Amino acid sequence: MTLLEVRGVSHRRDKTYVLRDVDLSLEPSALTVLAGRSGSGKSTLCHLIAGVMKPTSGDLLIGGRPPTTDWATVSLLPQRLALEPSLTVEENVLLPAALRATGRPEVLLQRLGLAGIAKRPVQDTSLGEQQRTALGRALVLGPQVAVLDEPTAHQDDEHVHLVLDALRAVVESGTLAIVATHDQRVIEAADNVVRLRSGRITPEP
Repeated sequence: MTLLEVRGVSHRRDKTYVLRDVDLSLEPSALTVLAGRSGSGKSTLCHLIAGVMKPTSGDLLIGGRPPTTDWATVSLLPQRLALEPSLTVEENVLLPAALRATGRPEVLLQRLGLAGIAKRPVQDTSLGEQQRTALGRALVLGPQVAVLDEPTAHQDDEHVHLVLDALRAVVESGTLAIVATHDQRVIEAADNVVRLRSGRITPEP
């Protein structure tokens, strides 16, 4: 069953095409990596799938419908984490759930190594802890699609394993996790690898 369909998507920034004629079909319950050099179009494709940008041409469908900013459908972990600095780690993780009066973050906080600092203001935590907090926020509702842009960029080996464990758990519950990354550790853990070069999907590694 196809969950995400990308049909002939191109995207232009100013006069330059960042993506050209991208076609992609992905199923639920999978960890899919978008791999490629900087400037290959990975982050742009993430933002289009998450519904925070619209393509210049083509269509993106999640469950047969255009992307929505409803985080129970599709959530986004951007490279700029956009946390609320005055809130605690736990409050940041729970933010999408709080808007719905739902969500239980205890297991997720433990899985991401954040339980011990859950009550600490996020502004008083390290960059790696902040990144895992933002990841927890993206996963707390168990979305149909989780779009994660470089989720291990600030993680050492020990904490990369925590991130991968959290991703595997949410994938096993039915989420399609789409991860843009250069990290070979994440690429090796993926169910599928989609490679981009100069805005196009390529079979070449």
